[in-house]
Amino acid sequence: MKERVVITGLGVVSPNGVGIDNFALAIRNGISGIRFVPEMERLGFSCQIAGQPVLSEEKVASYFTPLQLKGFNSNGILYGIIAGIDAWKNAGLPLDTDDADWDSGCLFGTGTSGVDKFREAIYKLDEGKVRRLGSTTVQQTMASGVSAYLGGMLSLGNQVSTNSSACITGTESILLGYERILAGKAKRMLVGSCSDASPYLWGGFDAMKVCTYKHNNAPEEGSRPMSASASGFVPGSGAGAMVIESLESAIERKATIYAEIAGGHVNSGGQTNGGSMTAPNSIAVQRCIREALKDAKVHARQIDAINGHLTATSKDPTEIENWAMALERSGDDFPYVNSLKSMVGHALAASGSIECVASVLQLHHGFLFPNINCEDIHPEITDLIAEERIVRSVIEKKLEYVAKASFGFGDVNGCIIFKSFKN
Repeated sequence: MKERVVITGLGVVSPNGVGIDNFALAIRNGISGIRFVPEMERLGFSCQIAGQPVLSEEKVASYFTPLQLKGFNSNGILYGIIAGIDAWKNAGLPLDTDDADWDSGCLFGTGTSGVDKFREAIYKLDEGKVRRLGSTTVQQTMASGVSAYLGGMLSLGNQVSTNSSACITGTESILLGYERILAGKAKRMLVGSCSDASPYLWGGFDAMKVCTYKHNNAPEEGSRPMSASASGFVPGSGAGAMVIESLESAIERKATIYAEIAGGHVNSGGQTNGGSMTAPNSIAVQRCIREALKDAKVHARQIDAINGHLTATSKDPTEIENWAMALERSGDDFPYVNSLKSMVGHALAASGSIECVASVLQLHHGFLFPNINCEDIHPEITDLIAEERIVRSVIEKKLEYVAKASFGFGDVNGCIIFKSFKN
C-alpha cells in the first residue's frame, strides 16, 4: 500500500490576494487582480493590463533583513520566498533552527528568473561597470535562486532544487515532491513555483499576439476563459506554495490537514499528432488525465470539479473537449469547471501552483469559485457540456475530488487529483 501524502501548509502571493485568508476571500467573491500597467503602455504593448501582486514595503521588510534586500529586484524570487515562508509557517513548522532539517526539502519551480536583474546587469556591463554589478546578481538570476534562498532561510537539509517546465512548472513541482515522499526519501517537501512581474518577460507573448488588446480601458474584464469574446490571455505573476508531507508525519505533528494528493501524472506529446512548441497534442493531454486518475485509483465519475488550465485563448474549447473525452463525460454529466485565470491572468510558471492552492482551498472549505467574465460561453464549449457546469457564481458544495491540470509550451502536460482528507 503506497504512502499517503497530505497538504499541511499553504502560501500564496497572487494578483488578487497576498496570504491565504485574503486570497480565499478574493476567489470566493470573484475579485479580479488585473490592472492597467502604465509601463506597458509606455513601451508600446498591445496588451497594457496584467496581474501583479500588491506588496507594501512594510510587508516585504517583514520577511527579509535590510542586507538581504540591498540591491534585490528579482520580484519573482521575492514572491516565491514570501509564499514559501508563509506555507512553512502555516504548516506549524519552525523557522529558526541551528541544524539542517534532513527530513525536509524544497522543490520550487520558475520559468525565467530575475529578468529585471539581468537587464540591470546588461546595462552596467555595456557601460563597463562590471564591478558595480553587486554581490547578489548571481543568486538573483540563477534558475535555482528561489529554492536556494528558501533552503537557507528554512535550514532545509533534504533535496533543494528548482524545476522549470513552462506553464506546468507549478503542477510538476508538487508532483515531484509527492514522488520523493512516496519513495521514502523525505518526510516533507516545500513545493510551488513563482514568476516575475516584468514587461521584459511579458513582451515576447505580446509579440506573439496571444495576449488580449481589447480591454486596456477595462482591465478586470480582460481575462475571459471559455468566453466567446475572449481575445487572448492576460499576463500575470506571483507564487503559490504548499507544504506536503507523509500522513504519518502530519499525524505525529498534529498538523492541520487541508487535503490529500491522491495521485497525478506528467507527460509530453512529443510535438506530434498536432502538438507543437505552442499547441497541445490532444492524445497526450487525454492520456495525462487518464493516467492521473489511474495513479490516484479514482474513477472519472468521482471527479466533482475541474480547475482547468483554460487561458482565454482559442484553445479553451479544445481543452474542454479533451477533458470530456478523457473522462467520458459530457452534457449535464460533466464535472463543474472553472478557471482562476479569469481573476489573476496567466501567471506562466506560477500559474499551476497558485491554481493548485485555489483547488485545495475549494476542497477544504467546500465551495467552487466563480469563473468571471464568462457571460457569453463559447458555442463550441456548450456543444460539449451543459452551460450550468461552468461555475459563474460561487457554489457552496462539499467536494471529494478536484482535478487540476496544466499544459505548457513544448507540448508538456501535468494533472493532479486532489482529495478531501478523511483519516
